[in-house]
Amino acid sequence: MTAQPPGGSGLSRRALLAGLGATCTLGPRAAGAIEAGPPATPLVVDLAARGRKVGAPGGTVRTLIAKARDVRYLSVYGYTRLVGYGPDLTLRPDVLERVDVEGGAFTFHLRAGHRWSDGTPFTTEDFRYFWEDVANDPELSPGGPPDFFLVEGRPPRVEVPDERTIRYLWERPNPRFLPALAAPRDPLIYRPAHYLKPFHPRYAGREAAEAAARDQKLRGWTALHNRLDDNYELGNPDCPTLQAWRPRTRAPATRFAFERNPHYHRVDPAGTQLPYLDRIVMDVSASGLLAAKTNAGEADLMFRGLMMTDIPSLKEGEAAHGYRTNLWPIARGTEIALYPNLTTLDPVWRRLNRDVRYRRALSLAIDRRTLNNTLLFGLGTEGNNTVVPESPLFSPELRTLHAAYDPGEAGRLLDAAGLSRRDAAGIRLMEDGRTLDVVAESDGEAAMVLDGLLLIAEFWREVGIRLMVKPQERTNLRRRSVAGLTVMVAAQGLDLAVPTAIMPPAELTPAQPDHYAWPRWSLNVESRGRSGEPCDVPEVERLIALEREWRLTDDTERQGAIWREMLRNHAENQWVIGTVAGALQPVVAMDRLANLPERALYSWDPTALIGVQRLDEVFWDGAAERRANAR
Repeated sequence: MTAQPPGGSGLSRRALLAGLGATCTLGPRAAGAIEAGPPATPLVVDLAARGRKVGAPGGTVRTLIAKARDVRYLSVYGYTRLVGYGPDLTLRPDVLERVDVEGGAFTFHLRAGHRWSDGTPFTTEDFRYFWEDVANDPELSPGGPPDFFLVEGRPPRVEVPDERTIRYLWERPNPRFLPALAAPRDPLIYRPAHYLKPFHPRYAGREAAEAAARDQKLRGWTALHNRLDDNYELGNPDCPTLQAWRPRTRAPATRFAFERNPHYHRVDPAGTQLPYLDRIVMDVSASGLLAAKTNAGEADLMFRGLMMTDIPSLKEGEAAHGYRTNLWPIARGTEIALYPNLTTLDPVWRRLNRDVRYRRALSLAIDRRTLNNTLLFGLGTEGNNTVVPESPLFSPELRTLHAAYDPGEAGRLLDAAGLSRRDAAGIRLMEDGRTLDVVAESDGEAAMVLDGLLLIAEFWREVGIRLMVKPQERTNLRRRSVAGLTVMVAAQGLDLAVPTAIMPPAELTPAQPDHYAWPRWSLNVESRGRSGEPCDVPEVERLIALEREWRLTDDTERQGAIWREMLRNHAENQWVIGTVAGALQPVVAMDRLANLPERALYSWDPTALIGVQRLDEVFWDGAAERRANAR
């Protein structure tokens, strides 16, 4: 299967420099050189099944971002994937025409006539290039292929029978593979080979590739290749894409424009190529002004950067500026989660954090009703960090297990855990005589977490625990956590809170990187035993075993049973202490913007923010405008 480099000594330096954008014109295929249109076998979207209308193409949508780099989120909520979730969270082919799965064999079938945004055919060569020349190139990918490509540590055999068919074959099932391709951040297991080959030593020759990098004042060819390979960050307008809109602006800028991809693969039932919208424009604004600017009508569609506390002011501006504020439930396990660090290096704190009586006491000492009324206007759901009712894996009793407000029982559990002694101020003393001063470290980015900690400090003070808050920058927090220096971290809860059985349960185990409850166990799993420390708590070892079993089966009934056991394990043991869930996400849209649901689940994983709601189907409704004018 190995492709051979071109003959001779490699591409010329002129050929290498074609495509660097700021200094040159992109090579032989200029946009528009090929007749625009969808593939010969497009994806026909079923609008009627989701109560949506056939739209009309045209127009621009404005939105706001807090910093230039946030343009990358368009690749999240634009949500173009090889396979992707629909609003019902079932997995279907998207870019791919068909996927055949048999045991550990996955066969992908590409759409006939599908092209990149620059008109170049999209073929299995783009998959082969990623696998051989990116994922398995030791300079571009020192750690090897992404983890979801490995089953029992072994990569697949990859076969490319023709330009529209590619197979990935493992000896055992790989249930992580397709869900990984549907993730909020696209793993992009294909690359525009025609665009990137001129910058890869295998095709251009090392001397020419390194010279091109030096011309761009970069250290080496890998830095140049990574800069140009930009289908996620969306900072390189020259990089061909399969997404609905292609970037047209190069940073630095304060306004970024995206134009429709003339070769996009989706069409509506009438045969009109999507996306309906011609352009998306993102204006950079200070994060503190996003709600005010939205209130003033300066955005046609806005959600990211808005918070529940912004709802009253957003509602006030609706009539004057002709927009509506939809309220989407946030699918998160809990808005404020407390993570006692079971792998902290302090031996006294380690023993205490590993005592289930102590963790249950912390939970029972929290007045969640007060948190709900204060932070979520009484609209939230009180209880543990677990999945939400919209998930088929939801068990209502797991939301409330060990999560009632019972300070008396909390006190008895603390006494039983060896914390019966107190100082003159009523603060309990640990076994070495130190006062029970819990430092909850936080990245400080979620205002609700910090506000909630102030209330929790009052609740815990009543049972003899002093809570102190230490906000800091996220990178520093993760560094301290992995080093074993944190005693407790306060953050948001389960990100994947609306799972189905086929979605990986890694977030419930040390298989999740940077897990604040057991960061050094996570490091050990991630490094395959080279760093961190192995887990030595039987109940967590059971979680690790269950997650491994999930990875090795494609039996959805068994996968569902594994999920349920892991969720019960969490509720029983209080590894992560939940508080209140059910915050509402304001999703602001102009009245004339059609095909955006009034209510939908909002989350990072699996809904890709609003991605599964298909932004490419949103359009400006002229009929709605005429009705408004008639009034």
